[in-house]
Amino acid sequence: MNQNKLAFSLIVLLLVALIPFQSEAAVKLPRLVSDGMVLQRDQPLKIWGWADPSEKIKVEFVGENYQTKADKKGNWQVELPAMKAGGPYTMKINDIEVSNIMLGDVWLASGQSNMELQIRRVMDLYADEIRQIDNPNIRLFRSSTRKEPDTAQADYPDGSWLPATPENIMDFSAVAYFFANELYQKYQVPIGMISTAIGGSPAEAWLSEEPVTEYLDRWLANQARVDSIRAKRIAEEGETPPFNWGLEVNKNDPGVGRWSKADVDVSGWPTISLPGYWSDKGVELRNGSIWFYKEFEVADSLAAKEAILRLGRIIDSDSAFVNGTFVGTISYQYPPRIYSVPEGVLKSGKNKLMVRVFSQGGRGGFVEEKPYELRIGSQTIDLTGDWNYHVGAVLNPPRGLGGGGFKPGGLYNSLIHPALAYSLKGVIWYQGETNAGRGMEYRQLFKDLITDWREQFEQPELPFLFVQLANLGIPNKQPVESGWATLRDAQRRALELPNTGMAVAFDLGEWNDIHPLNKKEVGRRLALEAQRVAYGDDEVVSAGPLFQSMKVEDGSIVLTFSSVGSGLFSNSYLQGFQIAGEDGRFVWANAVVLSKNTVKVWSREISEPVAVRYAWDDNPAEANLKNKEGLPASPFTTED
Repeated sequence: MNQNKLAFSLIVLLLVALIPFQSEAAVKLPRLVSDGMVLQRDQPLKIWGWADPSEKIKVEFVGENYQTKADKKGNWQVELPAMKAGGPYTMKINDIEVSNIMLGDVWLASGQSNMELQIRRVMDLYADEIRQIDNPNIRLFRSSTRKEPDTAQADYPDGSWLPATPENIMDFSAVAYFFANELYQKYQVPIGMISTAIGGSPAEAWLSEEPVTEYLDRWLANQARVDSIRAKRIAEEGETPPFNWGLEVNKNDPGVGRWSKADVDVSGWPTISLPGYWSDKGVELRNGSIWFYKEFEVADSLAAKEAILRLGRIIDSDSAFVNGTFVGTISYQYPPRIYSVPEGVLKSGKNKLMVRVFSQGGRGGFVEEKPYELRIGSQTIDLTGDWNYHVGAVLNPPRGLGGGGFKPGGLYNSLIHPALAYSLKGVIWYQGETNAGRGMEYRQLFKDLITDWREQFEQPELPFLFVQLANLGIPNKQPVESGWATLRDAQRRALELPNTGMAVAFDLGEWNDIHPLNKKEVGRRLALEAQRVAYGDDEVVSAGPLFQSMKVEDGSIVLTFSSVGSGLFSNSYLQGFQIAGEDGRFVWANAVVLSKNTVKVWSREISEPVAVRYAWDDNPAEANLKNKEGLPASPFTTED
């Protein structure tokens, strides 16, 4: 009996001892409120989290104490007063300690792949600079996990604050880093970037519940149509197993396990000149695999050394082998192929390179005007020219039904809603490629997005800066309609909203790459707009000329521009202007600078002009209007 009492007493004591531990363990913080975070200076701050219902919460920060109590659902929030830039500080929340906190400026960086694109992808342009980056006062919080897009998420499932140091910098968004660095060099305050960009995302995926209704209804209707077609097909043809593309391509490719080896025999394989698209060169393969073989010579002095294999960009995906050794693979078309060849793989004399390429529809090939070479120290071996090839597998997968894609509102729920309580200095946005072709719709959609985020963050004057689409494709010799130009013009019109700024980028792209490398200048132009919009610098020339108004005069049109800085640059022959009469047919136009802020446009073909367009092409390579500060004019149309 005494033993039972003793055991009972010990259990009670143990439970009592555990009570404080259980209470403290119940406090949970969002991932944004964590070690290394940057808090927005000069604004009231919210610190929030979750705990047991009615639990008391005590926050200690910079010598002050703040208290609250969790509500019936366990939510709690404490508001801190505005504070000056500084740090590092420590914050204590009950028994949780958050360290290395800085007060500075916090920017949200969002959009699609050109904002998401990491520093590692731009090493070709900035290798020396990137290797020297070591600035713990610039920090990035990155979350890219899309979780349950139907429901607004309370927290991110992953992500942490990382400083811009050699261990982390390769994973930073390139645009976000270069933007942050410009601001840091200017203002010398810590800069925190919250990065949420997702490649391929349309703007409507970033809208909250109320404004997204129109787009969501359309998406749901399309999903219902696809489901109906699928059900009808199953009823007529019966249920068929899913098509496993990877399994089928390997099953039908005779080269698997054979042609990648060092002793491969390519006698009888036809030749093809690369780079280029194989369909342009008479090779018919739309869906399947194809092998490409190249021999190259290595000098005795370079044999067995480590090397870098550059294979430009390959559509759609590839795996590469040097002398039978696998050296790398990329699973989609956009990243540059930069593969390391280990020591001991290269031989003196003849070496063999085999590249297996996969195409899942469309034009497959090696993109032109990219590097195709082997780099061994300071020596370079050219790999362009004649290659041997052999088609591997030819597939005829069942026709897809479309549908799917990003659900309208889904990315807002996953990646924006968890940050709403976090005070921001502003937003930088790089998106639009996915909406190109719907430019007229984008005029209102983009404005709705900006207004929506300002409402959701409860910052009605939140600075919102964005990048206009870069150039892409081969320039047209004659005036044409352009989905990208229409989208750019829609972006320009968003400047009608207050506290917005735009970085023009049609001169920063690459004709053959939707992900151009020059992200440093993009970041600089965004930072110039930030100085004007977010930091109140009225003296800075932050953008190039913006179309303001037009007037028809004696068979010509006189355009007036704002944002001309010291004036329009006049020491060049102006190109890129088009003019049209009542029939709406645009022709190339002559143009001259008349004054500090006006341009005259005319054509002998149009006696009664009514409209002008400028830089109206997917790639308006010749367009050259700028101000004396060197910032390019935005593409525009005078049409409504």
